[in-house]
Formats: sequence, C-alpha cells, structure tokens
Amino acid sequence: MSADSVLPAPRARLTQRPGFWAGVAVAALGVTATLGAMLIRGQSGGPLPQLGALPDFTFTRHDGQPFGSTQLRGKPFVANFIFTRCPTVCPAFTRKMVGVQDATASHGAGLQLVSFSVDPKYDTPERLTEYGERHGADFSRWSFLTGDYEQLKETIVQGFKVSMGREPGAPEDDLLSIFHGTHFVLVDDAGQIRGYYDSADSDSTERLIRDTRRLAQTGH
Repeated sequence: MSADSVLPAPRARLTQRPGFWAGVAVAALGVTATLGAMLIRGQSGGPLPQLGALPDFTFTRHDGQPFGSTQLRGKPFVANFIFTRCPTVCPAFTRKMVGVQDATASHGAGLQLVSFSVDPKYDTPERLTEYGERHGADFSRWSFLTGDYEQLKETIVQGFKVSMGREPGAPEDDLLSIFHGTHFVLVDDAGQIRGYYDSADSDSTERLIRDTRRLAQTGH
C-alpha cells in the first residue's frame, strides 16, 4: 500500500480484512489538511479549495471507447471507485452515486460522473455496462472505466490520492483481499481536485451535492 494514498477507506466499511488495514498510513496530502481547507472555505464563504491537479489519463469506457481527461476537459465531474463483484461496500457506494446523479440531473451532461474499477482484470466493459444498467446509470453522463491495473492504480493512488490495492499473495477469487477508498472526489473543469466526501456520512454527501451544483454553476 503506497504511503501516498491520501484517503484510506474507513475501517467500518472495509472491502477486505481488518488486520491488513491496521498498517495503512494516512496520506501525503493529509485528511486533516484537506478537511481543514474545506472547513475554512465553508466558514469564509470563499471558493472551494484546490487540492491538486490530476494527471492526464485515458482508460476504456463501459461502451469500449477510450475515455479520460480529453473527454472530460471543460466539464466538472464526480469520481468514485468500485468493482462489480464487490460483496460489501460497492453496492451502497454506487447507490450514493445514483443519488448524486438524480440530485444533479438538471446540469445534464455538463456535469459528469465517473466510476473507476479497482478490479479491471474482471471488470470488462460488458460487465461494467451490465452493472451500470442494474443500478440505473444515465450513460450520457455516467462513465464506468476499466483498463490496465497498474495504470489505474497510478491514477487513483498518485492522482486522486485515494487508496487502492490488493492484499499481497491473495488468490484472484479472494474478493475480500481487494481494498479501495470510499470517498467521492470532486474535480473541476480544469482537472483540479476540489473536494473529498465520505460516502458513509450523509452530511458529507449532502455537501458534495451542494458543492457540485456550485462548481457546475460558478466554476469555483
């Protein structure tokens, strides 16, 4: 597990064994610094904090087409991190994304939603399409991405600063060995991260919706 991973999944909602997570370090950017900047912003009424620029990325969308920074340029988006055979937190995390989709429907395709698979070897475009359909995804604005595992990990851990990985030595079918962060990440139309939001905290997800609307309307 990289020490650069900013937001490890909360222990109560792990997708893998608690013992492994005991050694997961909190972040280079730091949850405290991130939340502190967001709190100051909320108290001052100032713009959303700028928490780092994403690197360019391109993966494969659920429809088999290339999709990434180029297609997202000029559009804010909300990202989350899931895998389709997840037995624990992913269905709830995806339902929360459905709530974001519904609450921001008035923005149309100008506000994108992007779910990155942390199990790309299994999550083919066909499986991601079925998963999205099952959860009621509006594919005109919600993309499910798969691709090369190491490239995805680089983008998620080093770019989004969110944890992702697998317990070393675990067999392929050991789903509880797969772990990933359960924060939403809000990104602006220039590829700057503007906020992290705990998907298990209703106040946090409500704040995500408010900040998402604000970003889509004002750009800051």
